[in-house]
Amino acid sequence: MAVAVDIEDLVERLRRVEDPREDRGLRHSLVDVLFIALVAMVSGADDAEAMQDYGEANAEWFGQFLELRHGIPSQDTFLRVFALLSTAAVERLFLDWVHGLRTVWEGGHIALDGKTVRGSFDAASGGKAIHMVSAWLASEGLVLGQVKVAEKANEIVAIPELLRLLDIRGVVVTIDAMGTQRSIAAQIVEQGGGYVLPVKDNHPKLYADVTDYFQGLGHDHGGVVTPAKDLDRHESIDAGHGRIETRTCVLSRDLRSITQRADWVGLLGIAMIARRREDKRTGQVSTEQAYFLVNTACATAASVAGVVRAHWGIENGLHWVLDMTFNEDQCRVRAGNAAQNLAVLRHLVMNLMRTAPGKKRSMVKRRQRCGWDRGFMLSVLAGREIPA
Repeated sequence: MAVAVDIEDLVERLRRVEDPREDRGLRHSLVDVLFIALVAMVSGADDAEAMQDYGEANAEWFGQFLELRHGIPSQDTFLRVFALLSTAAVERLFLDWVHGLRTVWEGGHIALDGKTVRGSFDAASGGKAIHMVSAWLASEGLVLGQVKVAEKANEIVAIPELLRLLDIRGVVVTIDAMGTQRSIAAQIVEQGGGYVLPVKDNHPKLYADVTDYFQGLGHDHGGVVTPAKDLDRHESIDAGHGRIETRTCVLSRDLRSITQRADWVGLLGIAMIARRREDKRTGQVSTEQAYFLVNTACATAASVAGVVRAHWGIENGLHWVLDMTFNEDQCRVRAGNAAQNLAVLRHLVMNLMRTAPGKKRSMVKRRQRCGWDRGFMLSVLAGREIPA
């Protein structure tokens, strides 16, 4: 039966995860704990208590695929297992699934950004909340990988580690200003990717060179650069919410004025994006400019504008969803590796939802339906439509 084959394949993948517990006194197999946790989270469970409740409510069905020698694990068992489980093992499980999607992200755009799991701090011990840097495939809304930032480090240390997990050949990578580092730009190019990186005053000389170049081109009355003939220019206008926003991107491949250009491996161009906002009710106008280093062989002003705008989709498409749909910031789990492992499990479930049939429904509605409709839940786990 096709459904049984799909479930057995998933169970077999989970069996490959090494169990960190001692055999003595072991009541629940690791595959039982992991499979129930995954299916429960797909079906709307956000914490260990809900995983236990879901397991008990569906114990007969789980018994078709699992041993369940001592019934459904308790919430304490779920928490203990995720606290002990190797984060590397859980990450391998995640990447094993992601690598099967490689053709989906060929020639795409990956945004890297960090998020703090706010509820994971431990006031009693003084432990800080964990901070995860994630790779986000903007076009598909998928998480491709994640790395926890060490407690006494920052994202600059975690980003290279995350990049090493990814095959970024033919992909454009965007990061916020903290990630605009020479070593990171070089690593992206060495791995076969391209970059669009923001330039701010944390690189004062570079920032001065880039801003002076664009300011030297002249401005129109809206504060938007009017380019010379040999520059590429793209403009878009959005009207809504009582305002009109005009975005103009100018891309130049003239790097003669960038004195540090040799320090940035693969640098092919510089870009400026000017935003002009007009409040239709008050007539008030505001303008701002942002500047970027560009390394993509086929870059145009339009493509640069697109990836810069798409970069911030990670805020709504990932961070907001984790908080509002999965209640991540309310999760108070902090023992051992539990907070990090559960964060990766949320990412995996989010990916399953994004690749599932019935994408017109919100993620909340899809998770609800998984809890009510076992056929739909099986379709989510299989990544394809399962016949009724």
